[in-house]
Amino acid sequence: MNAPRDRHGRPLEALRLSVTDRCNLRCSYCMPEPDYTWLPRTELLSFDELARLTRLFVELGVRRVRLTGGEPLLRQDLPVLVSQLRAIDGVEDLALTTNGLLLADHAAALKEAGLDRLTVSLDTLDRARFMELSRVDGLERTLGGLATAKGAGFSRIKLDTVVLAGVNDGELLELLAFARDEDCELRFIEYMDVGGATRWRKEDVVPRDTILARVGEARGGLKAVADGHPDAPDTSAPARRYRTGDGQLFGVIASTTAPFCAACDRSRVTADGHWFDCLYASEGLDLRAPLREGASDDALRVLLRDGWEARNARGAERRLELAHRGPQFDLDTLLADPRLEMHTKGG
Repeated sequence: MNAPRDRHGRPLEALRLSVTDRCNLRCSYCMPEPDYTWLPRTELLSFDELARLTRLFVELGVRRVRLTGGEPLLRQDLPVLVSQLRAIDGVEDLALTTNGLLLADHAAALKEAGLDRLTVSLDTLDRARFMELSRVDGLERTLGGLATAKGAGFSRIKLDTVVLAGVNDGELLELLAFARDEDCELRFIEYMDVGGATRWRKEDVVPRDTILARVGEARGGLKAVADGHPDAPDTSAPARRYRTGDGQLFGVIASTTAPFCAACDRSRVTADGHWFDCLYASEGLDLRAPLREGASDDALRVLLRDGWEARNARGAERRLELAHRGPQFDLDTLLADPRLEMHTKGG
C-alpha cells in the first residue's frame, strides 16, 4: 500500500499521541489562566483504542510515535500502553515528553515496557523562577526524575527549554552547561502563539538569531549541522542543530520566526480521539465516534488516508504572515472548545 502524501507532498511519518489533557504544572506560556474546561474522562480513548489507531497510522507510514499530554505520566498505568505500542510492527521510535515531576516513580517501568527516548521540559535551574513560571515548587522533583531516568537506562534524553524574554533568557549558558554535564541534548524553543498561549506577546519571544548570537559569543562560535550529517536530525525534525566552538551539540526550535511547515510530517491525536493535522489547526477530525460505532479497520484507514491527502496545513507560516500578531485564540473560544488548547492537542 502506497503511503499517503498531503497536498504539499509531505508524508505522514510522525504521530503525537496525547493520553491526557491534565497537567500538574501551570506554566505561564501554556496554561496561564486560573480555570480550564477539561475533557470528560469517559470520553478519553482506552489503551486498546489508542493502540488500534496507532497501528492504523503505522500502516499508512508513521514510524515515530510520541506520547504527550498535558502531562502523560498522569495517565494511570501508562507503561501498559507503552508495551502495546512497542509491540506494533513498524514503530521505529517510541518517545515521551514529560515535565519530569513524576518521572522518578515511572522511569524504570517505562524503560522495561519498551520506551526508547525521553524529552524532559526544563525551563530554568532556579527554584524561585521555576515556581514563578509553573506555579509549583517542583524543580527538585524534575531534576530527581531526570537522574532516575538516567539510572534506569535512558541514554538519549533531550531537554526542552521555552525561552521567554526577561524571564529565563539569562540562563541560556547555564542550561547549556547543565545539559553538557548531564550528557543530555538541550533544545531552546521559541515562545509560540498557539492555542492556550492567551498571554502571548511578540516582544516576549527570544528569536533564534538572538539565542545563537548569545551562545556563539560565549562558547567559541557556532557551526550549523548540515542536513545529511550524522549529527543532523532528519530534515522533517523541528530543531535545527548547532555545535559550539568547544564541541557541544544543541538545537533550536524556531517555529515562531522560522517555521518548518514545508517539511512537517507530524499530526496529533487528542486523548479523546480527535485528529489534528497541525498544532495551529482550528478543527480536528473525530475518530472516537467511528471507533466506538464499530468502524472496520478498512473504514478507518480510508478516513486517515483521505484526511492526510487533503491536508494543506501551514499554520506557523500563516501566523508569520500576520501584520498584527497576537494570541491565536481568545479565552472564550478556548473555554468553549478545549481541544484547541496546546495541552489538549499534545504540544
